Amino acid sequence: MSRDAAIQAATRYLDEGGFVADLARRVAIPTESQNAERGSAMADYLEREMRATLEPLGFACQVHPNPNPKGWPFLVAIRREPGAKHTVFSYGHGDVVRGQDAQWRAGLSPWTVTQEGDRLYGRGTADNKGQHSVNIGALAAVLGVRGGRLGFNMVLVIETGEEIGSPGLQEFCAMHRKEWGCDLFLASDGPRLDPARPTLYCGARGALNFDMSVNYRQGAHHSGNWGGLLADPGITLAHAISSIVSPTGQIRIPEWVPAELPASVRAALADCAVSGGEDGPQIDTWWGEPGLTPAERVYGWCSFDVLAFKTGNPDMPVNAIPGQASAHCQIRFVVGTDYRQFLPALRRHLDRQGLGMVQVAQARAEIMDATRLDPEHPFVRWALQSVSRTTGVKPALLPNLGGSLPNDVFADTLGLPTVWVPHSYAACSQHAPNEHILLPVMRQGLAMMAGLFWDLGEGSPL
Repeated sequence: MSRDAAIQAATRYLDEGGFVADLARRVAIPTESQNAERGSAMADYLEREMRATLEPLGFACQVHPNPNPKGWPFLVAIRREPGAKHTVFSYGHGDVVRGQDAQWRAGLSPWTVTQEGDRLYGRGTADNKGQHSVNIGALAAVLGVRGGRLGFNMVLVIETGEEIGSPGLQEFCAMHRKEWGCDLFLASDGPRLDPARPTLYCGARGALNFDMSVNYRQGAHHSGNWGGLLADPGITLAHAISSIVSPTGQIRIPEWVPAELPASVRAALADCAVSGGEDGPQIDTWWGEPGLTPAERVYGWCSFDVLAFKTGNPDMPVNAIPGQASAHCQIRFVVGTDYRQFLPALRRHLDRQGLGMVQVAQARAEIMDATRLDPEHPFVRWALQSVSRTTGVKPALLPNLGGSLPNDVFADTLGLPTVWVPHSYAACSQHAPNEHILLPVMRQGLAMMAGLFWDLGEGSPL
């Protein structure tokens, strides 16, 4: 009975085909949370797949309805051991974005796991079925080597609405916080900093989506007869957007950025180089907040992007001045800013610019707030040491993920120190056709998680 034996058992799970077989079964369940007709798929994933996987590992499982009528159900799996001194909370989401079946490359399907070299293709392989499958596989390996014991308690929640903003998750966790009695959080989602380097992160940037629009009139009018006489909503909206950021992407609204980059964040990011691997885009080094490194810009600062812009008929332009224009925009924000002030600050800014005709409206009711555990927290230092011991390399430490996750529920509502260990990479085509994972990353992920779970059984890291 040893740590090395548990790690070897975890990697054998992949080497001997068990991991791919389990993941293929899970990917085949089309859990599209944006599709109202997928209720039976959600039930199948939680009841037929997750319950059937977790109960043989000693978890007591129960599927709970969502307290929010807009949300999908939750599976709660609880495993307690006599004498355990701490309780770990873990998380995964069984829902995926729409399959986009027709857009996948020839020979690929979103609902079939297909292996090509070191890649496994399929919807959910990276986000998030592959990642929580790694963690469950590592748990099983530790239990097998330790004779059916972990050495700690665990509460695992699998939700089915993360891709629609996790409606109801905050209320659900608040209802059960005392009952669960957890001490720390450990889970997996999102990409590594670099596919070749183990990565940990301590929180997530928040995300606020909003719409800007200009509505001058109904209908469009001939540009020869009315050009120069009618205000162009596309031009007005373009000026509004250009007033928010500089030509090189620097945000011009003070309330949208933190006052400073904390020293602990800067120190953690000092040896972090952003890379999407050989398929990733090249970084535009001239874009964003000046004076910051690429890692500091994406993990330590806020960003503003226009995700969609429409005026007239982009697919079939005609010689007519449109009456309306709209843009769907997003702010990714970090700790040190208050998203509740973002849209009021934008309204004041536009009014100062003489752009009162530009309308602003929040696009989504659910907001994932920014969170960040101090990189110097004892749990973070402990996790870094465990991963380094397993892999023999220094992991990258990100103060927070560049994307957004419901980590505010775990950090704020449950009050837990949060550490994430991602098993994907930035060029995995997450949310797009041809989503995939890398088998070497999965294999190393199984080893790392087995090491972490083994070490948790040796004593509390707090």
